[in-house]
Amino acid sequence: MNGEYFKAMDEDKFFEMAKPYLEKYISRPVDLKRVSNMVKTRIEVFPDIADHVDFIDAVPEYDIAMYTHKKMKTDSEKSLALLNEVLPILESHEDYTNDALYERLSAFAAEKEYKIGFVMWPIRTALSGKQMTPCGATEMMELFGKEETIARIKAGIEKLS
Repeated sequence: MNGEYFKAMDEDKFFEMAKPYLEKYISRPVDLKRVSNMVKTRIEVFPDIADHVDFIDAVPEYDIAMYTHKKMKTDSEKSLALLNEVLPILESHEDYTNDALYERLSAFAAEKEYKIGFVMWPIRTALSGKQMTPCGATEMMELFGKEETIARIKAGIEKLS
């Protein structure tokens, strides 16, 4: 019932109620209202927020097996190659808004004849260290900004190397 109540709740009211939980688990400077909107439809009770945002301050320790996803046809070797391919694209890309990033990575996927999930899964894993996140890879990149995104992609490459 709570989850349905949250989904129907006004964004500002939800943010007002979620803000203490977000502030408890997120110390880096990010748009908390945006994070609130991301978790709004994914939680049942406010303490659930912790599990959805714990990667924002720092990527938790994770097993490289998380890069393996049957449906996306990824594994650690393919993910390492993919992250090395997209790193220069992300380094040279200046517009770190969700739509611009999605458009650029979609164009890259089409150019290489990759499915978009094959591109996004390794990026999302490197950015979050989690299999379930409250948003997609490009939304995370927008939230983190260019510098943090690049640092996390490089850390993912190092972990896989």
